[in-house]
Amino acid sequence: MEFRLIAQDGRARRGSLRLAHGSVETPAFMPVGTAATVKGLLPDELRQAQTQIVLANTYHLWLRPGRQILIEAGGLHRFMGWDGPILTDSGGFQVFSLQSRRRLDDDGVTFRSHLDGSEHRFTPESVTAFQEALGVDIAMVLDVCVKLPATFDELESAVRRTSTWAARSAAAHTNESTALFAIVQGGLNEGLRELSAAQLVALDLPGYAIGGLSVGETRQEMYATAALTAAQLPIDKPRYLMGVGTVADLLEAIDCGIDMFDCVYPTRCGRNGRAMTRGGDLAIRNAAFTHDYSPLDPGCDCLVCTRFTRAYLAHLFRANEMLGPRLLSYHNIYLLNALMRDAREAIAAGRWPALRDRLLPAR
Repeated sequence: MEFRLIAQDGRARRGSLRLAHGSVETPAFMPVGTAATVKGLLPDELRQAQTQIVLANTYHLWLRPGRQILIEAGGLHRFMGWDGPILTDSGGFQVFSLQSRRRLDDDGVTFRSHLDGSEHRFTPESVTAFQEALGVDIAMVLDVCVKLPATFDELESAVRRTSTWAARSAAAHTNESTALFAIVQGGLNEGLRELSAAQLVALDLPGYAIGGLSVGETRQEMYATAALTAAQLPIDKPRYLMGVGTVADLLEAIDCGIDMFDCVYPTRCGRNGRAMTRGGDLAIRNAAFTHDYSPLDPGCDCLVCTRFTRAYLAHLFRANEMLGPRLLSYHNIYLLNALMRDAREAIAAGRWPALRDRLLPAR
C-alpha cells in the first residue's frame, strides 16, 4: 500500500491511496457491503455511482458463508464480483453489540452467533488470518469498542486490550498485499485517546482508524474527539473515521483532517424511503411528493435524478415495488461519492472553506 498526500487546505486533506486492487482518491466514502453485497445494488451500479472502495464485515462473513467457501471461490473479490478495493472491518463492533452473547478476556473474545447460537472465538491472530485469506486490500485489527457513556476503567481496559491486540495482529500479519490498519479507542477521554494513538502509531502500521464513536455521544462530542485524535496520527498515512455517513458528518470529519469513511446510512435510508440531498433528507412517502414532478435533487446528475421524478419514486414506495429502494440506495451512494469528489477538488484548489460553509450554513 502507498498513500500520497496531494494537497491540504486548513486541516482538510486530499490524497491518493494505492492498493492491491486499484487506487482510491481521498477523501473517500466506502459503501457498506456487510455480507459481500451492498444491499440492492450490482457491482456495475456501484461503479456507475462513482464508488471506489467497498467495506465488508469479518463477523458476518465468518458466520456465513464461512472461510472455506470464500477461499474455494477464489477470495472475496471473485465471490462478490467486485474487482475494486475492499476493506474488511474486524468484527469488533459487531461483537461489542452482542454483549449478552460474548465473553471478553485478554486473549480474545468468545461469542455466540446471532444466526444459530453456535459458539465462535475471535483472537487478533485468527481475525487477521481470516481477512488475509479473503484477499482484501485493507484489514482492520481486532479491537474493543465501548458504548458511551462509559467509566474510565472500562475505557482504559479497552485501550489496553486494543493496543495489545494490534501488536499481536501486526506480528501475525503475513500477506503484504493486505494492508493492516489499527483502531484508536479511548471514548471521549482526551488522555486515553492520546495514549491509544501513541501506542498504535509506535507500531508503524500503514493506516489508522478512529473507532469508538457514533456509540452514544453527541455530534459535537464526536467532532471534537475526531479532531483531537486525527491530530495525533501520522500526516503521511490515511486516517479513517468509522461509522459516519450523513452529509454533515462527512463534511465535519473532512474538516478534522480525516480521509476515509463508511456507514450503512445511505443504503438503509434508501430501503426505508429516505432520500439524501445536500439540503437535507426527504421522506419520499410524504403526501407532498405525490404530484411533485421535479427531480429528487435538482443539483444531482445521477441517473435517478436525471430520469425519474419525486412523484414516480413516491409511487414506487407506496406500491411496494422493489425498484424504489434500489433507486434511492443508488442515488444516496452517488450523492456521497459526488460530495467526496467535490471536496477533493475544493481542497486541491484552496476552496475548501467555501464549500464547507456553503453546505453547512448553520455551522
